[in-house]
Amino acid sequence: MHVIDLFMEKLDQIDRKILTILQRQADLPLEELGARVGLSRNACWRRVRALEAAGVIKARVALVDPAKLGFGLMVFIQVRVAQHEAGWLERFARAVGEMPEILGVYRMTGDLDYLIRARVADMADYDRLYQRLIRKIDLSDVSASFVMEELKDTAELPL
Repeated sequence: MHVIDLFMEKLDQIDRKILTILQRQADLPLEELGARVGLSRNACWRRVRALEAAGVIKARVALVDPAKLGFGLMVFIQVRVAQHEAGWLERFARAVGEMPEILGVYRMTGDLDYLIRARVADMADYDRLYQRLIRKIDLSDVSASFVMEELKDTAELPL
């Protein structure tokens, strides 16, 4: 059994309720959170702290509307590379890490090597991102798909 499986077995229904609520509203006062899960404020606080200490709760953040901040276009960038060496991967990770428009980078199976998720203002902004990326790192093939409509976009895990 994996370490994660063992930890998941230790999560009881109250922990799962706490996590479900915090995924939707991380700024909820402890008194209200405790009332919703049937615990005192202090008992609830201890549970939340334990979940944070265990790394189950990685961070508490505010979700902002990208369009209202000028990042109305989401793009998925598909990348294929000719090199698969540690040095190249380190340079690639550093390059994409330095670009705040890039929200996620995933190493993939199959024909695609990497999938990049980014938010930009418009097509011209995407082109600037693309030009900066190819100046920083050698890529064999790059193509992009632009999101026309977001039907679902969540970070909430089903517990």
